[in-house]
Amino acid sequence: MSAHPLDPAINRNGAGYPPPPLVLIDEEQNLLPPRPNTSLDCGWGRLLYAPSFESPKLLAEALKQEAPGRRDIALYVEAPQLVLAEDPASLFLDPSLLFRRELSADDACDGVAPGVIIRPLSTRADIAAINRLYSVRNMVPLDPKIVWQERNSEALVYLIAEDERTGDVVGSVLGIDHVAAFGASQQGGSSLWCLAVDPQTGLFGVGQALVNYLIGVFAQRGRKFLDLSVLHDNQHAIGLYQKLGFEQVQGFVMKHKNAINERLFVGTNDFDGLNPYARLIVDEARRRGISVDVLDAAAGIFKLRHCGHEIVCRESLTDLTGGVAMTWCQDKVLTLRRLASIGLQVPRQQVAGSAESNSRFLQECGSIVVKPAMGEQGRGISVDIRTEEQMADAIRRAADEGGHVILEQFCAGQDLRIVVIGYKVVAAAIRRPAEVVGDGVSTIAHLIERQSARRAAATGGESKIPVDAETERCLAGQDLTLDSVLETGRAIKVRKTANLHTGGTIHDVTAELHPVLREAAETAARALRIPVVGLDFLVPSPDQPEYVVIEANERPGLANHEPQPTAQRFIDLLFPFTT
Repeated sequence: MSAHPLDPAINRNGAGYPPPPLVLIDEEQNLLPPRPNTSLDCGWGRLLYAPSFESPKLLAEALKQEAPGRRDIALYVEAPQLVLAEDPASLFLDPSLLFRRELSADDACDGVAPGVIIRPLSTRADIAAINRLYSVRNMVPLDPKIVWQERNSEALVYLIAEDERTGDVVGSVLGIDHVAAFGASQQGGSSLWCLAVDPQTGLFGVGQALVNYLIGVFAQRGRKFLDLSVLHDNQHAIGLYQKLGFEQVQGFVMKHKNAINERLFVGTNDFDGLNPYARLIVDEARRRGISVDVLDAAAGIFKLRHCGHEIVCRESLTDLTGGVAMTWCQDKVLTLRRLASIGLQVPRQQVAGSAESNSRFLQECGSIVVKPAMGEQGRGISVDIRTEEQMADAIRRAADEGGHVILEQFCAGQDLRIVVIGYKVVAAAIRRPAEVVGDGVSTIAHLIERQSARRAAATGGESKIPVDAETERCLAGQDLTLDSVLETGRAIKVRKTANLHTGGTIHDVTAELHPVLREAAETAARALRIPVVGLDFLVPSPDQPEYVVIEANERPGLANHEPQPTAQRFIDLLFPFTT
């Protein structure tokens, strides 16, 4: 790394670092080495500028002073083996690569993407929105106090990407000016951190727009380059950065061993095969010192053990759920019959039978939902069926999933999932059907393909948008086909169901939940005798009391409810004396 433009500062202890670089002076500016032993609090932890540290020992000591719940990073470590030698039990070499883009005066703040506005962070609500993105991406949250204090700092540049149509924050990035932060005018560099894009947004080019805008900001300041650190196996991110002109350079990053970084320095092959729903629970259990034995990774089955007490789980389904509760939840006919018997509001329902009986039910309801009685993950469901021809096709699709088929009164409203753990509501979220946003060029088929790929990447393959007869029916109802081209900014739904496994998105509304809905969910859980359950409601609004309950899910996905502490409350239920 001796040829790297960011040569380290002098080692005054004479151990391990090369001699100090030549300091050049031009006609405009005195170029000075960085201030000694410098670091910058970025809100999620400190960035330690390794070339400024006077010895490996001082850098190691600084890393070991990391605050709880934070992630400190030492950047441009020249001799990592010497730093590790100071305390190999506490420190580790991060498996990241450094990439660099050279900057020139011609680089503009080109943050253009259809439907996206790029702007600086300006309100406390922006900080909360960034933390929501960080939570979804399993990133360390920002300390709002620090970020608010530093929002106008020359050293830190927090950028926001906003959906022009909805006003939602759909992306963010942090830029660090090394001259302002560390006094590193010698090198004249800058760096990019924490690029995060909402995996549920239908907009494309958000990440690229944020990076391009940041390039322009630092180019205008006269910085020579923009660096970034990215995990070696994050091929999607590496591909984006290479597309934007970044090239790999030599350099090392070091971190402190903590629970946040554990997967980077501890072999986790036993857990790599778990889906996100199982992995969320396993990670929380391991954080508390609960041992984990994976029994069947593909099925998400694992055993938790602590102080002689053990429980087998399949994701959020545990030994605590009895056979009768399973029967009530798995068969949607039995679910609604049980809930109706205790006075909860449910839609009309009947098992599909003769053509005459089916036709009479459709005429009485006007619009129906057709679904398999034992189905899950949204498979085989057809919503808002209005004709006998549509009904016959829908019954055939539902029957393909196996078991008997249900005809159910269609009730308009928002799809609300309420998660109950230990017979108490822990999270509530509105689920919305998959949608795509036009760019004026791409066909709907292409938009679905891109959006589906993004959802799959963000959920470990758990969420994809099917292209099937139900998708075509949904488009036909809007006078569209898969070959139609949407004008720029036009958003359309491509499924009628809001299930996450068919590309739906989820939006937290726990704080807004009406007390009547909270009580109904907890009552339903007790009636079904199930301690962990996801209840599906249809509501005009989550802050109003009107509702119908349509399903109970005995194995709800806890990974979809950020920022609510679903995994924490789940482990509290199983092992109440751990923290």
